[in-house]
Amino acid sequence: MTTMQTSAANHAKRIASIDILRGLVMLFMLVDHVRERYFYHQQVGDPMDVDVTSPQLFFTRMSAHFCAPVFVFLTGLSAWLYSHPANKPARSATPFLFKRGLFIIFIEIAVINWLWMGTYDTLWLQVMWAIGVSMVVLSVLCHLPAKLILALGLLIVCGHNLLSPVSFAPGETGYTLWAILHDRGFIFTSEAFRIKASYPVLPWIGVILLGYSMGPVFSRNVASPQRKKVLLGLALSMWGVLLVLRGFNIYGEDMPWETQATAIQTAMDFINFTKYPPSLDFVLLTLGGAFLVLFALDTVNNKFTQVIESFGSAPMFFYIVHLFMLLVSYNLVLDLAGPNYGDLFAFDYVWQVWLVAAFMAVVLYFPTKAFSRFKHNSTNPLVKYF
Repeated sequence: MTTMQTSAANHAKRIASIDILRGLVMLFMLVDHVRERYFYHQQVGDPMDVDVTSPQLFFTRMSAHFCAPVFVFLTGLSAWLYSHPANKPARSATPFLFKRGLFIIFIEIAVINWLWMGTYDTLWLQVMWAIGVSMVVLSVLCHLPAKLILALGLLIVCGHNLLSPVSFAPGETGYTLWAILHDRGFIFTSEAFRIKASYPVLPWIGVILLGYSMGPVFSRNVASPQRKKVLLGLALSMWGVLLVLRGFNIYGEDMPWETQATAIQTAMDFINFTKYPPSLDFVLLTLGGAFLVLFALDTVNNKFTQVIESFGSAPMFFYIVHLFMLLVSYNLVLDLAGPNYGDLFAFDYVWQVWLVAAFMAVVLYFPTKAFSRFKHNSTNPLVKYF
């Protein structure tokens, strides 16, 4: 194999590692969404209440905390790769980011909200909304100098916790904008319809900027050992900073940790971070973990990772179809078996959530793989958005 062929092969594996990581967190997302449907009688807060949340439920929910940061970060990383294609001249990512961002926002409003709720009395602006808005913002900011993009991303991610004392009451000037940017809340209410910004977008804009800044590390000009050194260094550095900030309750999380009744509860409290908006500690934990996975997967290519990669190569398709399956299956089970927890049908044990998620993953693997292949071969630009 020539040097050029070896470089191209390594580059393809690096791209695969991105889809494998995305596929992994999508499977964790599936588990969490099964929990939302079939274990909703035991709701969890943000952060979670370790006094009433079992370790099984806590860590099940905790696994899903990696989803949104990885989705948003990889969106920024993929945008850089799009604008710097291998063996081709650089191109602007602005048109693609802007149109795809608006498309994702439209899908959130027109499709995802109904698949979650089955009604339109309330519009919940959730993770797809945050990704779409972040892409639209990145479509403008990607023209800034690379160092400025990185600095802005770091400033937002590291500094937004300083904004926590800032708040506005409903109806007060600035409330709607601040609810969208930093404090989740209802931004429109009437007797027939409400809109709630569930995912404050400012911190996610910072995360997508960091993802875009990470793009050069995954260029074909960076050798695997050098890239792995960067990934491992970032992961260990982020977790080192987290241990200091969290260990001494210095900064990065509004809810300080305390020694609990048991060792496992103390550990739970230590890693119990705010997601809405994502605190600095939340981002340090999740992205640090993501970098470790990318480090481990950099040159991995086997049958198992190829299966996981299939889920990450068609994320929009998987997202829509799995929500549809959960909506239909839950209503069918509720009609046939009836409620067993108040008005809800729910599982008795957390392991049942994982079992159903595993079954759904097997069922969804084949159509997701088929759609991924179809998307890869299609020349329809709308298909590429999925």
